[in-house]
Amino acid sequence: MDSLKRDKRISVLRRTVQGGFALFCLYAGYRFYLFYLWASGQSDIYVPRPPSVEAFLPISALVNLKRLVLTGGFDDIHPAGLTIFMAALVMGLALRKGFCGWICPVGFASNLAESVGRKLKLLQKPPAWLDYPLLSLKYLLLFFFSYLILFQMDLAAMEAFNRSTYNLVVDAKMMFFFLAPSTLSLWILIFLVVISFFLRNFWCRYLCPYGGLLGLLALCSPLKIRRKEENCIDCKKCDRICPGAIQVSGKKSVSSPECIGCGECVSICPAKDCLSLTAPGPRKFPLVTLPAAVLTVFFLFYAWAILTGHWHNDISPDMMRDIYSTIDLHELAHP
Repeated sequence: MDSLKRDKRISVLRRTVQGGFALFCLYAGYRFYLFYLWASGQSDIYVPRPPSVEAFLPISALVNLKRLVLTGGFDDIHPAGLTIFMAALVMGLALRKGFCGWICPVGFASNLAESVGRKLKLLQKPPAWLDYPLLSLKYLLLFFFSYLILFQMDLAAMEAFNRSTYNLVVDAKMMFFFLAPSTLSLWILIFLVVISFFLRNFWCRYLCPYGGLLGLLALCSPLKIRRKEENCIDCKKCDRICPGAIQVSGKKSVSSPECIGCGECVSICPAKDCLSLTAPGPRKFPLVTLPAAVLTVFFLFYAWAILTGHWHNDISPDMMRDIYSTIDLHELAHP
């Protein structure tokens, strides 16, 4: 098909980078499961807890970002989660939603589902009267969590949350959400998987409050995709390939909060010097600049956290074993 004839280097690079992070997350999840077996007394083999599993705890990270601003104290329970959250926020401000476009493993899974749906001719474009209300859902969720944490939780409440048993083992609760979901959770997961073959990037586009936050920050990003109208041949390939369903062909520059900074529109454009990655002013950048900058920011934060002791938490394995031996994760409720 003509719509698929393009420079695939950026697409292959993006899939490779995202796939690498997704495989690492699966490996970290497996290592955490082995740690849980040891900590809960189901195995005699000790496996260190991988801090990277904290990337899936954005609510705890938001609580502790507020605490950091108020007190200057870094989270000592889930420090890696706060580090990754801060890295994603910096990316949003400077590099659009680069975290979503190049790192997020959930985005990678959504991209795969979209590709399958496209090949099977299942993908549908929702009408505007449905698309816009659905788009608001992630911002409503973002407002809800932000209101509870930023406006309702005082310092005492944050300290109580941090030291609660729930927060200490919330990573294991997250693991069991996928390994042993309730009937309702299972049906929700099945729905999200199935609908992703019909509506592109359903979770990312409509429901992810994390992506909604990064999208709002990206409005301040100096990097944009710009389009030279005089060079456009109106082929609409950029519109069809855009994961955010942005009508790129009708814009002079793409500043939408739905832009994930993937560069797919630039890579597929057949018109010379039509779409390009730019900063304020006339300067253009090679498209590979964006993923290079995203990875640089991510690993700089990781290196900083390692060097300053803000990656591993201060809880001893023996203490975690005592906690896991006295609680039932399935019965533990949110504080």
